[in-house]
Amino acid sequence: MGSIAVYAGSFDPPTSGHVWMIERGAKLFDKLIVAVAENPEMAYTFPREQRRGGLETICGPFANVEVADIRNRFLARYAADVGAGHILRGIRDEEDYRYERGMRYINSDLNPDLESVFMMPARGLGQVSSSFVKGMVGPEGWQPIVERYVPAGVFNDLIAWGESLVEQAEGS
Repeated sequence: MGSIAVYAGSFDPPTSGHVWMIERGAKLFDKLIVAVAENPEMAYTFPREQRRGGLETICGPFANVEVADIRNRFLARYAADVGAGHILRGIRDEEDYRYERGMRYINSDLNPDLESVFMMPARGLGQVSSSFVKGMVGPEGWQPIVERYVPAGVFNDLIAWGESLVEQAEGS
């Protein structure tokens, strides 16, 4: 059996940084599972089905990449269940490093055979996160700024979301 990795996240919404990770993960591993995580304590901007649909479009060109869901499961146990020996994670800054280091230790406690593989994105994507992108939606002229940080289909979702924000603000 070849190498299998899981790249998990909320992807709310998927960003160009996520695309970068998926492209590289597809090259590194025989199979990459992009897993949409669902945390019941989080309030998501986009429903899981929409986030998953965007990821399926992004992952479509890669024959060795599939999109799946993780619900109410520890990532390390999910990885074992799908035969993955690796977890792929991105590190943008020192805060990500501290968090991911702790998660690496917990994941290895739950699944000692699981290896965490950390990648640092290109400079232009180093600060791009879903929260960062959503935080720029709304002010006048936001579209050309946000457009460069997300895939085209996701940008269309953000336009619709931004319009709903404006309508809500005008209705207040």
